Amino acid sequence: MPTDLPNERALRKPGTLELDPAGEGIAIDESPRLIASNKVEGTAVYDSSGRHLGAVHNFMVDKVSGQVAYVVLAFGGFLGLGETHHALPWKALTYSTEFGGYVIDIDPAVLAGASSSGAGEDEVADPSYRARI
Repeated sequence: MPTDLPNERALRKPGTLELDPAGEGIAIDESPRLIASNKVEGTAVYDSSGRHLGAVHNFMVDKVSGQVAYVVLAFGGFLGLGETHHALPWKALTYSTEFGGYVIDIDPAVLAGASSSGAGEDEVADPSYRARI
């Protein structure tokens, strides 16, 4: 499921605040290469057969590197009740124009049995969290 992204290129000299000189200015919603975080949150997530798994709850960005550490998938439940959250590697998701959402190659049964947290729970505060994932 390829996307039309421009070729990779160095955007700026390391350590500078210079914007991409070939860019169209500051994107605040979406550009050919960038998407705003609020447009990712709530996007549907499907398995490879097109079965709806859930939606992107949010994604977590490393404060130092600025890279997406993982995406949080809201899975199951009804109207937010009984919903669980699963951390998934950002690179495991592929955007599908066919489905209008992200696709991940995972069996829903495996996802249901994976380490998760419920709404309002902070699994990172649990010292055994890293071992479980």
